[in-house]
Amino acid sequence: MGQKSQAVDLWVVIPAFNEGPVIGKVVMAVRALCHNVVIVDDCSGDDTGAQALEAGATVLRHPINLGQGAALQTGIRYALSRGAGYIVTFDADGQHRPEDIGVLLDTQVKTGADVVLGSRFLGHAENIPRLRRMILQLAVVYMHITSGVKLTDAHNGLRLLTRRAAERIRITQARMAHASEIIDQIDALGLTVVEAPVTIVYTEYSLRKGQKLGNAFNILIELFVARLNK
Repeated sequence: MGQKSQAVDLWVVIPAFNEGPVIGKVVMAVRALCHNVVIVDDCSGDDTGAQALEAGATVLRHPINLGQGAALQTGIRYALSRGAGYIVTFDADGQHRPEDIGVLLDTQVKTGADVVLGSRFLGHAENIPRLRRMILQLAVVYMHITSGVKLTDAHNGLRLLTRRAAERIRITQARMAHASEIIDQIDALGLTVVEAPVTIVYTEYSLRKGQKLGNAFNILIELFVARLNK
């Protein structure tokens, strides 16, 4: 996963809400490749925090549920305070592959980009529902029209930020619209961005818990609302 000196200051930030059944396995798998893992427990009602702590993660907890965007902002600020040179954001439900962290890091080293975004459409999306694929592709078109940034995957939670990018980006959209906000800020701040092929695995757990069809429509709705509020 890149050179050892670069991996030392790499932090992985994982926002989590009620992920007790899987978070321990996710943390252990990530820590096998990167020692610095911070879980932001967004006021879970289960044992997410305890499971993550037992697996070796640093655990931060929100006293009230604020949403994924706010949890990412909390984790990113913490990682920066600990000297992170690179920050990878990673989903808690097991749909991301830890080995793709290396793909992001290697892509950054080769290109020098400020931000590397994972793309399931340059890579592979296992078991993705057909309608969800269509909605995600519509989101790509929408983002291109409204922000001018041309991507193949506009709503992937697997991304790498250099310290330069992480210090400048400020996530204010607390919930799912944070993904479009990040892309808007990349453009507005003049940060360089590239995509890297990654694999997203839609498991029975993630489809049941967090990847429902209604959530896919919510992505488009929140993108639209975020634009109205700009």
